[in-house]
Amino acid sequence: MLKLAIMGAGRMGTLIRAAAETARDENGAPVFEVVTQIGFDLSELESAPAADAIIDFSNVACAEAVFAYVRRTGAALVSGTTGYSPDQLEELRALGAVAPVMWSGNYSIGVAALRHLVAQATRELPGFDVEIVETHHNQKADAPSGTAKMLLDEVLTAHADEGDGAYAPVYGRSGMSGARDAHEVGMHSLRGGTVAGVHEVHFFGPSEEVTLAHRAESREIFVNGAIAATRKLVLLENGFYTFDQVMFD
Repeated sequence: MLKLAIMGAGRMGTLIRAAAETARDENGAPVFEVVTQIGFDLSELESAPAADAIIDFSNVACAEAVFAYVRRTGAALVSGTTGYSPDQLEELRALGAVAPVMWSGNYSIGVAALRHLVAQATRELPGFDVEIVETHHNQKADAPSGTAKMLLDEVLTAHADEGDGAYAPVYGRSGMSGARDAHEVGMHSLRGGTVAGVHEVHFFGPSEEVTLAHRAESREIFVNGAIAATRKLVLLENGFYTFDQVMFD
């Protein structure tokens, strides 16, 4: 049985714990034992028992405490926290020297497929204008979402691979913004209600439009992905991994 620590006691943390406690292997035996769940008091993590893995879907304010726990215990880290600064992401990657570490802005299998499709469409629709729109509930703290940033990376990388020149994101538009530059990728964030997550990538060409979209009906898709990824990550050597590498390689 894998010993599991959970960072965060909000909506995602509660769902993760419920899923972990009900997870069973092929023989019907429990997969996880939750040894600690940390809420707002980060000092509790300093003395929390060692676990085989820690799942963190909390907030960037918890980053240093989580990183310190991984360095102290060697626990595998499954991080779904978004809004990390470049320095924090670099520190997260460096943790791969002491433990298996995985970060993703989205743990949905459907979003993984969407990313691949966006890269393919970017390559096969040269000259099309690309706009990315993401919608989330009114309590989400960061914008654009981590998933939107991942989709942007697919667009930028595909253009770079095709030698299409330097593309750059433009975050929203207001005032006299002028004609759209051919090498910009629009990024737009909508916030309202209880939306679990909607991501749309629009490709606008002469007299036609192609739209790729993913709609999350509940946060359970992210929880299930994180639980499945945790079971795989603990079997890997120390290093920094993407969701695709853990689930599909």
